[in-house]
Amino acid sequence: MIYRLLALNVDGTVLQPNGRIHKSTKEAIAYVQQKGIYVTLVTSRSFPAAKKVAKALKINSLLVTHQGAYIADNPGNPIMKRIIPEEITYDIIRFLEGFPCQIRIVQDEFSLANKYKLNHNLLAKTVFTTGDPMFYSQQFVDSISETLRDDPITAPKIEVYFEYEDDLEDAKEALSSLYPETNMTKLNDFRLDILPHDVSKLNGLRSLGDHLGIKLKEMVVIGDGLDDIEMIEACGLGVAMGNASPEIKKASDWVTRSNTQHGVAYMVKEHFRKQQPIEFLRKMNIIKR
Repeated sequence: MIYRLLALNVDGTVLQPNGRIHKSTKEAIAYVQQKGIYVTLVTSRSFPAAKKVAKALKINSLLVTHQGAYIADNPGNPIMKRIIPEEITYDIIRFLEGFPCQIRIVQDEFSLANKYKLNHNLLAKTVFTTGDPMFYSQQFVDSISETLRDDPITAPKIEVYFEYEDDLEDAKEALSSLYPETNMTKLNDFRLDILPHDVSKLNGLRSLGDHLGIKLKEMVVIGDGLDDIEMIEACGLGVAMGNASPEIKKASDWVTRSNTQHGVAYMVKEHFRKQQPIEFLRKMNIIKR
């Protein structure tokens, strides 16, 4: 099979545990781009946060962000943008404020969060780093619902970081039945992302493929999270990182090394060295478009 697109998750895949990108990963991305492979990021991060990572990797393509709700190459110029309406956003926030959790409404340029302090240090660190406050404006308020009453907003995504696992399951079940126009995505035992209906990483990647004229079977996906499983199963070659859970590895076609062992670079160079450049394949009439 000839693969024309490489889709990469960010956290736990491209990024090391310290939040940095290893030189080998950058070199691997440059290598595969020279072969004419379209490289993109598919992430739960906001567009500004994903764009910063893409810039470091010298990726100038369309990015699938907000879990698939926002696809763009430049701010303010999306080819797709899906949102949760103001009224539903407000009602969901009011419901969630009954749980011990931190809530973040994630917009394109800023996020709005409550001041709840998580007792889990690891989760608190996750909340801090995914928004990257060094360049992404974050506003913290005592009550999000009161803020929205005066100044309603829509949301491409609502992130919820729960204190207790059971609360996540209860909230997910209740919200799924109350608001069928939304999609609940569990990222781990404590984090729930609430998205517009039919929004997922897989559907976002499918929309990007339709825009580019690239089929899912012509794509390689590398990921490590629960929200990557659909993509890994649906695309031509689904790759799990070595640091992924057994569930994700089981769903994949190939398991590479971990993000601390240069898993992206290892997989890319192992696989794509066997594939001729896309332009050569077109010249030989092997690829007809």
